[in-house]
Amino acid sequence: MTVAVLFPSPAEVEANTPATRDRAIDVIRIGSLVGVVVGHTIMATSVIRDDVFIWSNLLTASVIFQALTWVFQIMPLFFFAGVAACVETWHPGDSWGNWLMRRCTRLYRPVFYYLAFWISALAILRYFLPEHVYDPVAGISIQLLWFLGAYVLVLAAVPLLARITSSGGLIATVAGTYAFVAVVDAIRINGDAPAAIGYLNLVAWLIPGMLGVAYRRHLLAGRTAFVLGAMMLAVNLALMWLGPYQLSLVGIETQQLKNMTPPSLLLAGHAIMMCAFTIAAVPAIAQWARRPRVWWLTAIGNSGAMTLYLWHIPALLFMHLVFDYLGYPRFDAGAVGFIALSILQLIVMAVLVMTAFVALRPLENNPLPLWDGGYVAATGPRSAAVGVLLCVAGAATLASVGWGLKGPGLYCVAVMLASLVGARLLAGDRPVTPARVCAASMPANTK
Repeated sequence: MTVAVLFPSPAEVEANTPATRDRAIDVIRIGSLVGVVVGHTIMATSVIRDDVFIWSNLLTASVIFQALTWVFQIMPLFFFAGVAACVETWHPGDSWGNWLMRRCTRLYRPVFYYLAFWISALAILRYFLPEHVYDPVAGISIQLLWFLGAYVLVLAAVPLLARITSSGGLIATVAGTYAFVAVVDAIRINGDAPAAIGYLNLVAWLIPGMLGVAYRRHLLAGRTAFVLGAMMLAVNLALMWLGPYQLSLVGIETQQLKNMTPPSLLLAGHAIMMCAFTIAAVPAIAQWARRPRVWWLTAIGNSGAMTLYLWHIPALLFMHLVFDYLGYPRFDAGAVGFIALSILQLIVMAVLVMTAFVALRPLENNPLPLWDGGYVAATGPRSAAVGVLLCVAGAATLASVGWGLKGPGLYCVAVMLASLVGARLLAGDRPVTPARVCAASMPANTK
């Protein structure tokens, strides 16, 4: 089967692209996810010793790689692009529950398949893998869903973020959120407060959303955005050199104060910096996106963005287990042949990820019976209940990654599924309307 049969041609994608399409946002969105996939592949290391699966990454032993997280920790850009793409679809007086349900329908559709795969796979693997190989695999299985949980909570706040309509409002909300994170960090670093207080800093993920609104409404652009990014870079460097913050923006076991889980002030500043520099670079990104081949890859990639993101982890784990059991672990960066093994694994991962993308992308795009079609016609208690249940689902999704599909993580997943089912039942079915013709090559700029 050829690529031409599987996907529309570059000319067809171009013809189906509205002139008003914000191509830069699409490039930023898929670029951030591809960066995550490549980053996980490069950083992940593993070895099996005495029937114990040791899953680690290069950040633990390399200051250079830790420094590179200041460039490659790009998840804030997905939140930025997501809010920028959908903020104008919200209008005061709309049903909040219905608006959020429409976005969660697309986001969670492939997650149901993903969970079904892992539950089935782990039910089989527990009889074949040693306990201390099985447990890490079960723990890693759904770790990447943290992003989905946080993203749903950010989307739930879009009606509030949409109230940012001026430069003054932008400054007040970003500075206020940044100051809140600073206060929480001061309490958890210098006080005897419970460690859980740090999770109040999840509000830091709203900052990329605020800057997404600013981008969409032209409240921050060009030289001003570049200056803001440079200023935040200086502030972030000062926080690291003078404060208690450590270099890596991705959590590693050796960190006393993690920057990622929960988010720290350094990560909040990094989000501001990355989004500001990206806004300054948008004209160049948009120009690049007009190239037919670039836009074709961008459109096709975005049509299966969740597929790409979700299924690279099973592929990565599978590849590492096979190499480990064959006696070729990629673990010690100083070992002979480490570079060659790394290149080989990159090639293997590229093949596995592309195969999964082609095979599983339809699951993301085809309606899922009993899930798709949720609709809440008007504002009111039912709309609010649907929205709240979806927020509970997002929070449970976020919480589950601490354990994966074992122990308390199973209860978190059960809460997530129950909340999603409850939201869908409350939402009811969408009224039947004439079918609309749309471009199958890409999702709308309204996730």
